[in-house]
Amino acid sequence: MKSPRATALLLAFLAAAPAPAQAPQPLPVHVGGRAIAAPDGSLTFGWPAVYVEGRFRGTAISVSVETADDRLQLLVDGTQKALLIQPGSASLTIAGLAPGDHVVRLEKVTESQSGGSRFFGFTPAAGSTALPPAPRARQIEFIGDSYTVGYGNLSHGETCTQQQVHDLTDSQQAFGPLVARALGADYRVNAFSGYGVVRNYNGTSAGQSLPLIYPRLKPDDATHVEGDRGAWQPQVIVINLGTNDWSTPLHTGEPWADRQALAADYRAKYIAFARTVMARQPQAHLILMGSDLFYDQVQQIAATLNQDAKNPVVTLHFGGLDMDGCHHHLSTKDDRTEAAALKALLEQHADYWGGAMP
Repeated sequence: MKSPRATALLLAFLAAAPAPAQAPQPLPVHVGGRAIAAPDGSLTFGWPAVYVEGRFRGTAISVSVETADDRLQLLVDGTQKALLIQPGSASLTIAGLAPGDHVVRLEKVTESQSGGSRFFGFTPAAGSTALPPAPRARQIEFIGDSYTVGYGNLSHGETCTQQQVHDLTDSQQAFGPLVARALGADYRVNAFSGYGVVRNYNGTSAGQSLPLIYPRLKPDDATHVEGDRGAWQPQVIVINLGTNDWSTPLHTGEPWADRQALAADYRAKYIAFARTVMARQPQAHLILMGSDLFYDQVQQIAATLNQDAKNPVVTLHFGGLDMDGCHHHLSTKDDRTEAAALKALLEQHADYWGGAMP
């Protein structure tokens, strides 16, 4: 049996001993784009141009991810620190940062129509301070096809293999993210190469369409769809759909007798889709983009929507592009041209932002 003095000495020793150091906790994050949140806190995502941001005060940060076939880039304070290109799990640490506050950001660069990636977290070094995320007041959403994806936009010629298309696609340099960053806005890109409103490229993938998969949190996952709109309430939604509906001739066996029938179906389904989007985001202003191929259809659609739209729907024509990307798609130069045109339009409608500052 211990003496009272021995017991007192033991208690004094325990009180003086330092508490065990706790392992650093992952940073709270801000997510740009749709993602499926798991109970363990990880995020699975598949739409183009998704990004995850965190803020901390310290000198080192680690990231843990898993990808099937995506390319992901890691930035600190806007500077690329790593490009993750190998499938599988990866954990890396960026150390030696200057003391102070930092923004860490993981960006999805490639399009993944299936598979996608999983983000486990940003973990700062011991002794760091986690800072709250800083979402932007401006929000803009882009709905479209390969032109909105940034399909093969890093190429300097239209002849590409499918692997080259994968490797030469940079969604973050597509016109949507470019204009969003220029205007200080958070963004979402819900786009899928080859899909249209009623008809996909060259009549393929019958029964599928962008409006059909649009509600999904991941384009290949029909079981997880977006519920309450929550904090995502964009002031502007840009839709660019029609290239795949119109760029190839109709084939025998397709459900339209001629292009006039296709046009009627395209307009009807586009109007229904736009009204669904507007009902879900009643504060949003819609901008409908179109090339010479289908701009007349887009103008008719906007006119119909404007008969009862809460906010006026406007259109934006695009053309005169080099189309030097893979398979005659937009190049990064074209993306910059598109972004400049869209930015100019939005600057004419400063009221669209409802007073939200960049």
